Amino acid sequence: MLKIEHIGIAVKDIENSNSLFKSLFGEAHYKIEDVESEGVKTSFFKCGPNKIELLQATNEDSPIAKFIEKKGEGIHHIAFAVDDIEKELERLTNEGFSLIHKVPKKGADNKIIAFLHPKSTNGVLVELCQDA
Repeated sequence: MLKIEHIGIAVKDIENSNSLFKSLFGEAHYKIEDVESEGVKTSFFKCGPNKIELLQATNEDSPIAKFIEKKGEGIHHIAFAVDDIEKELERLTNEGFSLIHKVPKKGADNKIIAFLHPKSTNGVLVELCQDA
């Protein structure tokens, strides 16, 4: 793994959260994007060399909607940048990690993504990201 790519934060209202994080970081988000396959609207902020991704559910069956219903707003996942996502998934499978996505898929912010199941990472949802 190369670095922390971003931290994902589940929010109920992305517009209110955009205002809050704009005040926190001193600058506006640089991108808003819908990811229909995940039922989510995302908003990205730069924070030094790192990024924060706000995630709002776009339907009640979305993983973000279920997360907020169960745990409330807050940190949802930590994403790590990788050079070769397929090779990394194979390595992690061989190390005994459980995968949510065995095959990478298109994600937000021009990335190919896959998630590891939190039951194999001490309760932390881990996302792997490769530039598309």
